[in-house]
Amino acid sequence: MKNYTKLFLGLFIIFALNFLIGCYERFPLDQDLTRTQNTFFNQDSVKVQFPKIIKDKITLLAMVYTHCPDICPMTTHNMQLVEQRLLDNLKNKVKFVVISFDPNRDTPFVLKKFAEIRDINFDSWTLLSGDDQNTKEVMLKFGIKAIPADSAYDADGELRYNVIHTDRISLIDQEGRLRSNYKGSIANLDMILEDIKYLGN
Repeated sequence: MKNYTKLFLGLFIIFALNFLIGCYERFPLDQDLTRTQNTFFNQDSVKVQFPKIIKDKITLLAMVYTHCPDICPMTTHNMQLVEQRLLDNLKNKVKFVVISFDPNRDTPFVLKKFAEIRDINFDSWTLLSGDDQNTKEVMLKFGIKAIPADSAYDADGELRYNVIHTDRISLIDQEGRLRSNYKGSIANLDMILEDIKYLGN
């Protein structure tokens, strides 16, 4: 009986090591995001903690701003296409998060309108806006750069500007670890779906 126990234990260890090595080889990143929590307000102006709100979920995350004329709408749309193509057994396992790096303009109200225009499903999506400090800390975690470009005041005296920024979608596993980054506006959707499927099995 002892020999069977040792054999079972040995096989289990080999399986576990192969799984961990395979996971490491598949994903280029393994960054723990859970060591610190950052405070944000969601699209309903409810205060939440990130990444606590994605606990136990596979998550696709993008940092955008709603005044973006090109990249951000494309990135958001790509995330929606991923959601539409998810296998039925994965739909409840995946969460989609958008964080604005322009919180002064992107209030929760603005984010909600941005989402509603795009028919975003709030059962699986959360849009977040925070103060400058929390926003900068999360940008640093994800390696996001955002630099305001030329600015001007319109006829109503409102400051208008565009932002040159990192174009990215990030994949976070169920343990709150950053596993991969993709080019947001031209993401390979098949690759993202395969990576999600791998984490979800």
